[in-house]
Amino acid sequence: MREYTLAEGDAFMRTILLAACTLAFSAMPAGAANLAKTYSYFNIEGSTLDQLEQELSRRGPQVKSTGRRHPGATQMQFTTRLTYGENRGYCRVDSATVTVTARVILPRWNQRGRPSTDVRRIWDALSRDIKRHEESHVVIAKNHAAEIERALEKLPRSRSCEALAAKAKQVTDRILEKHDGKQADFDRIEGINFDRRIMRLLRYRMEQIDAGRLPD
Repeated sequence: MREYTLAEGDAFMRTILLAACTLAFSAMPAGAANLAKTYSYFNIEGSTLDQLEQELSRRGPQVKSTGRRHPGATQMQFTTRLTYGENRGYCRVDSATVTVTARVILPRWNQRGRPSTDVRRIWDALSRDIKRHEESHVVIAKNHAAEIERALEKLPRSRSCEALAAKAKQVTDRILEKHDGKQADFDRIEGINFDRRIMRLLRYRMEQIDAGRLPD
């Protein structure tokens, strides 16, 4: 048995930066793919909503695909490890493991104690929405990583491991291209529905506060 570990820069290793608009994605089962997730934060200041919006636009992570700064982002890398077995002149995939390495970048508000209660409420709803949006990007990636694993393990045997590796690369590239499209669709839909969604979140939170279920 031979094991091939794909080095950085190979087509099987893909790094992606996904922008945040905001969220509302129902998490789906993510399969067997491995996930390594970390968080990092950028600090913002201000005591009014206008100031916070300006800080997000000025300090948020810059995404190459849009050329703009965003209130949050997720960097993701896909790494595929394949093992091959050779028997009677044929090569087959013995196992396929795809690992998603995700770095979620979120805002951190430094002056939370100073602004009005209303500003804090709005920020709480917005920051939760940003975080859920980014977590949804990770779920999408993990689902596609699991799809890659299943597709690679089903590849038919080949006369050579080199030919099988070429086929595995084609399959992986195809699924990653589909993944990129799903992520772009998710951001597009989120952007369209953002205003309606954030107002719904705020209205729900205010109703809970008025009913005494949340502290003011």
